[in-house]
Amino acid sequence: MITLKAEARDIATKLDGLRKAGRIPAVFYGKKEPSTPISINTVDFLKVWKQAGESSVVVLDTPEGEKESLIHDIDFDPVKGTPRHADFYVFEKGHKVEVEVPLEFEGVAPAIKDLGGSLVKVVHALRIEAMPKDLPHDIKIDITPLVDFSSQILAKDIVMPHGVTLLEKPEEVIALVSAPREEKEEEAAPVDLESIEVEKKGKDPADAEAMAGEGSDGTTEKAE
Repeated sequence: MITLKAEARDIATKLDGLRKAGRIPAVFYGKKEPSTPISINTVDFLKVWKQAGESSVVVLDTPEGEKESLIHDIDFDPVKGTPRHADFYVFEKGHKVEVEVPLEFEGVAPAIKDLGGSLVKVVHALRIEAMPKDLPHDIKIDITPLVDFSSQILAKDIVMPHGVTLLEKPEEVIALVSAPREEKEEEAAPVDLESIEVEKKGKDPADAEAMAGEGSDGTTEKAE
C-alpha cells in the first residue's frame, strides 16, 4: 500500500506560514474517527495523489499510528493550481467502502477507425463497492465492441475486477460512437436578372439625332 507521513498540526498555526514551509494543512476523519488536524509534505502528497488518486488506499503514518484512508477532497489554489488543503477519510477495517473510480478507455473501435466516427464518453467514473484492499486505481473499458453507430457499451457489459461490485444501473450507457458530421455544400443564391443593369451597345436613336444637329464645336447649326 501507499504510505504518506503525517505530522500533528496545531490549529493555532497560521496556514500561510505552513504552506510557505512546503507543507499542506490536512485533516483525517471517519465514522469512528474524530476529525484530526495534520500537516503533510507538499511534494510527497503530490506524488501520492498522482499514484493513488481518490480511489486507492493511502496509509497515513501519524503520531497516533497508521490510518488506512482515501483522499476524500482537495482544495486547490484558484490561481496557482496548487493544493491548499486535503481531507482523508479513514474507513473502518473489515468493512467495504463505496467510491467513484475513473474509467480508462482503451482499444480501437471499428466505428472510429473504419467509419470515421468520434468516441462519446457518456460516463467518466463508476460508483463501486469493495474492500479497501480490492479497490482498483481505475477501471479499463475496451471500446473494440463499438463496431457501428448503433453499438453501445453499457454498465452491465463491464467486467469488474475481483472483489468489486458495480453500483451503477446495469443499463447505464458508458460509451458510444457518433457519426461524422456531413458538411453541406452552400447553395448558390438565385440570380435576379431584373436587378442587373445591362450595358447598352450602340447609341440611343434620340441621342444620335441630337448630336447630328450640333457642330464639331458643340454649337447648333442654323439653316440659311
